[in-house]
Amino acid sequence: MDRYAVVGHPVTHSQSPAIHTRFAELTGQRLTYERLELPLGGFRPGIEAARAGGLSGGNVTVPFKLDAFDWVQHRSARAELAQACNTFWFEADGVHGDNTDGIGLVRDITRNAGVALHGARVLLVGAGGAGAGVLGPLLSEGPAELVLSNRTVARAQEVTDRHADWAKRHGAHLLASGLMDVLGHFDVVINATAASLQGAEPPLPASAIRPGTLVVDMMYGPKSQPFADWARAQGATVRDGLGMLVEQAAEAFYIWRGVMPPAAQVLTERRAALAH
Repeated sequence: MDRYAVVGHPVTHSQSPAIHTRFAELTGQRLTYERLELPLGGFRPGIEAARAGGLSGGNVTVPFKLDAFDWVQHRSARAELAQACNTFWFEADGVHGDNTDGIGLVRDITRNAGVALHGARVLLVGAGGAGAGVLGPLLSEGPAELVLSNRTVARAQEVTDRHADWAKRHGAHLLASGLMDVLGHFDVVINATAASLQGAEPPLPASAIRPGTLVVDMMYGPKSQPFADWARAQGATVRDGLGMLVEQAAEAFYIWRGVMPPAAQVLTERRAALAH
């Protein structure tokens, strides 16, 4: 039976084992999926030991996505754009890596929330690993304009420069900005900062949101509540990161198994389970 794992520090909170186990049940795939917590600074020896122990592949969460990108030998175009890897698997020619975060976010917005990104004005808050990881797939949808705002503008500029050709290819106007310097309101606002991990409100002006704006927090759980409450107070429709989590997992499952699992069903089940 093939073995997969989510690798991170910490991973005790991860919903990935429940999600992938349910995917396997619904698609008739025989596999196991576990949590693999590695010490900080110990990604490479830990993952190589797991590989030697029969691991077939897995997902990578914080703080090891950059380590995984450096470790894999064959990177997808999505991983190259993101400069981060959240999905890996082993083949005869070595270790392969991809980044499914962005496509997971896009599918949650367009399919589950029913909001079109094409032609929209989009604000992505945070140019760290999470923000950089989803920028390419967001641009692939052809938004009219995408503003990447970050505490350090130079970091936002670095990420937008890397994506400039990609944005042009998809007809999107891509800009870098400081957190409080964004002008006007947006159709979609995505919080990719660590503010929700700290239970804090995001550092962006309320003028960025109008009634009906879709606001997506890439985090989920109780700590994301202050951000959700703040956004709702501005009239926004709010969505947490659980849908993105399930959708990115579905893409990883498809890469490994060649079968696309019913993500919408599993998302509904996970929401119900977490509500109790």
